[in-house]
Amino acid sequence: MDEYDDEPELAGYQPHGDRPLRSPHLLTAMRVVVVVGLVGLILPGILVTAGTANATAQATCGAYTAYYAPESVGFTARFELFSPAGMGWNCYAIEYGGDEFLLRALGLIPGGARLPSVPLQAT
Repeated sequence: MDEYDDEPELAGYQPHGDRPLRSPHLLTAMRVVVVVGLVGLILPGILVTAGTANATAQATCGAYTAYYAPESVGFTARFELFSPAGMGWNCYAIEYGGDEFLLRALGLIPGGARLPSVPLQAT
């Protein structure tokens, strides 16, 4: 008499003993699917955030350059880990000859330009 004969839902059950319930190949495949799924969910958000921050930094730097350094020939906004202004987005104005000078630190998350409501006075 089998120990599972009293319960009809376990009739014919054979214990698996020391064998694992899932094969190592199946576990590896499941891990790969999980990693690919996480990358597929997280990577687009990172790319969209970086693209939006770059576009905002460029537009803000353009406004600051037009207001504070109208004599410059261009501008550039870039994210820097180590700079004179610290980590974050920085706005540089470009002078004739290609020299750059730091115009404004835009921070880790660049926002719109905050320009004074009155014009600058030359001293």
